[in-house]
Amino acid sequence: MQVFVLIVVLILMIILSLPVILLPLITAVPFWIWLPLALAVLFLFFFQFVSKPVRTKRIIGITGMLIIAVLAVVGSQFFASTPPIVDSNGQQIPNAIASLEKVTINASDQWITIRGQNKENPVLLFLSGGPGGSQLVTERRALGKLEESFVVVNWDQPGAGKSYNAVDQKALTVDRYVNDGLALAAYLRDRFQKEKIFLLGESWGSALGVWMIQKEPDLFYAFAGTGQMVAFLENDLKCYHFAIDQARERGDTKKIQALEKQGPPPYYGKGTALKESAFLLETFRYMNADPNISDDGFNTLQDLAGHEYGLLDKVNWFRGLLYTLDIVYPQLWEVDFRIQAPALEIPVYFLIGRHDVNAPPDLTEAYYQILQAPKKELIWFERSGHNPWVTEADLFSEVLVDRFLSVSSQ
Repeated sequence: MQVFVLIVVLILMIILSLPVILLPLITAVPFWIWLPLALAVLFLFFFQFVSKPVRTKRIIGITGMLIIAVLAVVGSQFFASTPPIVDSNGQQIPNAIASLEKVTINASDQWITIRGQNKENPVLLFLSGGPGGSQLVTERRALGKLEESFVVVNWDQPGAGKSYNAVDQKALTVDRYVNDGLALAAYLRDRFQKEKIFLLGESWGSALGVWMIQKEPDLFYAFAGTGQMVAFLENDLKCYHFAIDQARERGDTKKIQALEKQGPPPYYGKGTALKESAFLLETFRYMNADPNISDDGFNTLQDLAGHEYGLLDKVNWFRGLLYTLDIVYPQLWEVDFRIQAPALEIPVYFLIGRHDVNAPPDLTEAYYQILQAPKKELIWFERSGHNPWVTEADLFSEVLVDRFLSVSSQ
């Protein structure tokens, strides 16, 4: 019995030591913080074997480890930051800005990164995919070239990443996202003293962008959508049947049975995210194996290790994808921009991967054909699927800079 208790205690202490072990590996906590915490963990660990009485030392050890684990998590949140912008010699660029900030948007605290080589450059707001997705590190890593021409702002939307707890989950509605996005855009315009800003949305963010420019076009010079969402139900029905066809081709009867058992969308309530992932993972699997698509460039572990996220943020990164999507996605089934947004009042650019399966390009083409806008352009990326902004990041950045800056110069 004593051996069993000792094993349980040791396992518990190992688990409690994990936050400290992770500090130097995947957080921005400086060594003068994590080193004393690590030494304290070692002391408490060996304390179990060198002091008496047994019961007292176990209580002290576990309590101490718990306190240290909490301190490690709090420290990781406090020291979270975005890397400075430096020149080729590693020196910080004088007029650059690289900031991770909490801002108040419609009475809730939400997080943004602000990055650019020159504070005077035009402002570009990036809208992440999801809903519930956080791409603070992915965007910084993939679209760093945009920082040469823009002040790039990446917003962790409510229910995602660092802003996971910004709003009561029950208050997550499309209107909430649109109004928060517009409030943030107005804040950025005023803070950087710009007449207007630019807007870039990917996947879910591309739908959010359409709603934002539809409601307040005077805030924006132009909009670019990539992985453009047009009609959510029609889109996902295509993906669902595509996944079944792919499973049938490879003789995967278990997958076919699982998909047929859950049935096609629409889905509602708890479990929506899991049902969506059951067939959307198949579309990504297909694209990852498509020789026409370059390496998609995604590295989830590398992105999660980014210093923008504290340890709690990293947990909330996953929670957003699971729980926020359950709440928000069922609100999107009736969306069809071909009917609901046939005209937009600012220039619109669709930057689309030729081989996208997750957001079938034929829907974007159909929308593009009927869309009325002062200027519109459908730009193809021949080596991409759903994520040309990552797969062909350099070309994507060049195209976006060219199109956006040509608009602001007019």
